[in-house]
Amino acid sequence: MSFDLETAHHPEQLRRVAIDPVSRVEGHGKVTLLLDEHNRVHQVRLHIVEFRGFEKFIQGRPYWEVPVMVQRLCGICPVSHHLAASKALDMIVGATRLTPTAEKIRRLMHYGQILQSHALHFFHLASPDLLFGFDADVAKRNVVGVVAAHPETAKKGVLLRKYGQEVIRMTAGKRVHGTGSIPGGVNKSLSAEERAALLKDAYQMVAWSREAVALARQLFEQNADVNSAFGRFDAHSMSLVRADGAMDLYHGGLRARDMKGGILFDHFDYSRYWDVIVEDVKPWSYMKFPFLRALGPDTGWYRVGPLARVANCDHIPTPLADKERATFMASPGAAGATLGYHWARMIEMLHAAESIKDLLHDDDLGGSDLVVTGERADRGVGVIEAPRGTLIHHYRVNENDEVTRANLIVSTTHNNQAMNEAIRQVARQHLDGQEITEGLLNHIEVAIRAFDPCLSCATHALGRMPLEVTIVSRDGTPIDRMFRDEHGRCSRA
Repeated sequence: MSFDLETAHHPEQLRRVAIDPVSRVEGHGKVTLLLDEHNRVHQVRLHIVEFRGFEKFIQGRPYWEVPVMVQRLCGICPVSHHLAASKALDMIVGATRLTPTAEKIRRLMHYGQILQSHALHFFHLASPDLLFGFDADVAKRNVVGVVAAHPETAKKGVLLRKYGQEVIRMTAGKRVHGTGSIPGGVNKSLSAEERAALLKDAYQMVAWSREAVALARQLFEQNADVNSAFGRFDAHSMSLVRADGAMDLYHGGLRARDMKGGILFDHFDYSRYWDVIVEDVKPWSYMKFPFLRALGPDTGWYRVGPLARVANCDHIPTPLADKERATFMASPGAAGATLGYHWARMIEMLHAAESIKDLLHDDDLGGSDLVVTGERADRGVGVIEAPRGTLIHHYRVNENDEVTRANLIVSTTHNNQAMNEAIRQVARQHLDGQEITEGLLNHIEVAIRAFDPCLSCATHALGRMPLEVTIVSRDGTPIDRMFRDEHGRCSRA
């Protein structure tokens, strides 16, 4: 989104500074700043420059291929797309209620995904900034530097991620891009040997996750006033919650709160998400800009993900994580801080570790009743809480079992405007009027990384993408220019 910090009367005199690419995130993006001669910031934009097109090229494919196809959107969060697509296609095949084995295998798979993704982000991508400081030498401020200075912390981060990937492998068939979840259920259960192998290390994962929460809390609270203010802004929030208001990362109804914490809607049936969410587009980004329909595009934007989920729910249904949530919510400023995402993320990782440990004691994981079907439908919506936030998959299928329409609203898309607001605030706080250095520019990246964005996943549908094409002569003189807006209408300047 574009934010004008001060109206520029002569935009041609502004200096453009680009961060390209944004580093230590999944995917490719860039940030542009427009500065005047006094280094005052006039405009900040986060551009998503990748294009994927999944919404278009899965059209015409048999619906049963979709859960395997769409996870190719990403190598970091494939399980989230795998499960969201499967949940949407459960509606297509009439599986209104899965078997206990199928639901628990899917949940176990999902908790493995949450564990490995959160560990990857915190220890590999975010910890260099948090441990060394945003202005530290760039040669040190990386995962290699973390390994050298904090070897035990780095080792535990690697092993936590490895364990989460093992959970995925045993439930989905592969660590990346598995096939375990299918429309109406799953295609495998866990053997006694597999459960025992995972259970052997489960308690250690819980212990290490508790240490990670303690580290995240320490890093936030050791400079709480600064960390609470960094990139801070007020925002609405949205997430799934269970019927009793508890955090539920796999299923539930949509709950949205306003900037002051009041309920905007609660337990909303996500199968009609379009009644509460509208998607907008901008001509300079391949990522959409969703907003809450009742509030409109100017004020209806919101945030999702760990910070929203931890604050949005009434409690977390595992005891250790719920205790940590109470501490987090009582910490002044944490629940609304951009850097509070890291602390909340580790609380969720602890919840995932506890949930994996509890599920591994459940004999339903070894059941043989794996798939159900029912009355066929032509539309399905699946929603899940991916590591980065609420993930929506929506499909239409014709009488020949072919996908005729697909719409994906991924977690990073929900957070699009919020990320832009965060970098706007950081630009105001740290860059405006200052001599621009690598360390100061890294402050912008720190704000973006707090959301753990997966830019590879956030795309437009092909053919709906605003586009500008300019034809120039050999000497650079423009000859012709054509515009296509978000509705596909073409015109000349």
